[in-house]
Amino acid sequence: MTIRSSLLFAQRLIFPRADKASIARKSLAGAFLCIGISIVPLVVVLTVSNGMIYGMTERIIGLSSSHIEAALSRTSEHTTSAQRLELFAQQFEQVSGVTSAFPEANLSALAASSSFRMGVQLRAVLPAMFTDNASFASLFKIVEGRYDDFVAGSRTAIVGQHAAERLGLHAGDSFRIIAAAQSINDSIVPRTASLKVAAIISSGYQELDAAWLFVPLDTGFNIIRAGAGRYFVRIETADAFSAQLMRVQSYCADVAGFDADVYRWDELNRARYENFSSTKVMLVFIMLLIVLVASVNISSSLVMLVMEKRREIAIIKSIGGSQHGIALSFLVTGTVCGIGGVLVGLPLGLLCATNVNFIIKIIEKIVNAASKFLYLLSGRNAADFASITLMDPAYYLTEVPVLIPLRDLAVIVVSTILLSLAVSVIPAYKAGREKPLETLRKV
Repeated sequence: MTIRSSLLFAQRLIFPRADKASIARKSLAGAFLCIGISIVPLVVVLTVSNGMIYGMTERIIGLSSSHIEAALSRTSEHTTSAQRLELFAQQFEQVSGVTSAFPEANLSALAASSSFRMGVQLRAVLPAMFTDNASFASLFKIVEGRYDDFVAGSRTAIVGQHAAERLGLHAGDSFRIIAAAQSINDSIVPRTASLKVAAIISSGYQELDAAWLFVPLDTGFNIIRAGAGRYFVRIETADAFSAQLMRVQSYCADVAGFDADVYRWDELNRARYENFSSTKVMLVFIMLLIVLVASVNISSSLVMLVMEKRREIAIIKSIGGSQHGIALSFLVTGTVCGIGGVLVGLPLGLLCATNVNFIIKIIEKIVNAASKFLYLLSGRNAADFASITLMDPAYYLTEVPVLIPLRDLAVIVVSTILLSLAVSVIPAYKAGREKPLETLRKV
């Protein structure tokens, strides 16, 4: 039995010429649809989790730790003034592989408005940070106000959206900062400063920027008591994921000497990044189990098809068909079923993934409409109803970045096809072992 004849028999099994009712073929079509349907959520979960992890990681790297962070000792002479810290940061710009370096001083402080008080993370940065730093310029969105008033020497501040909402602040409003206390004649005197809101910003990831409050670097040094704050140089490179990042870190450490400890972003955020990755792996594993269950349907469908085609198998064997040729026909049938499922599920999955933000908004509207209906049905006041937000900014990005993981999708396609081939082995082997004399005698 040649390969061509085996393929022709497989074609007959998949696309029969006669319109004859067949439970086995209906089962095989169902298995094909099950694989297609199971691939859709797998592609969506993989794409969404990949985009979410990328979006969160991009903000953590770009807005918090930078690619490389040089943490200065509080006793270093470079922390005594804004000018010294800025000059120290400029030294790193001469390092091969470094694209920019920005000085920063920060401190935990208390922000007080006329209506509320809350703890904030006071970050003193150069005003140019918001325009010259690619991550700040692209990832921060201005909600109110503008950057024009945020200049060196000014008593202005750029406030995170969540902090501004809690403090009841808007662009142009004034508030007070109460920083770490200083000792004067053995008495504790808190250091306070009055600031004006230049702009209100959001990164779209509230867990990261909920309590951030930015002031110009020289203004920050007037607020932060000497030795009380923390001092950094945020160092940017061409690519945070480059294999050369460790080498750049080593060069930066040589420049920093004993004044600062130099860390990569993955060292500073190891636990969080590993948590993101493990969550993605777990989600993909669960989705793969669904594909595995769907693939098992191919095996059961082929078993039914073997039982249904015992007479044809016996005739083919009696005229010279080989065991391996028959087995190959059923292996091809099962594999084609898996390929068909991929061809249906993959485009549908990509279609859903690329429109995931639109789909989330639709689901959100449906959920809110149903919830409001039940709320009103219980006799409560409509004005007291609180809308449900599926993408809660306290935990997630407000919008999912769509990032198609082509390499991961290729692995899914290959894995699904190989899985379909694997579950077809046993039914194909049994089909090849059919004994034609016994089968024809029973007919």
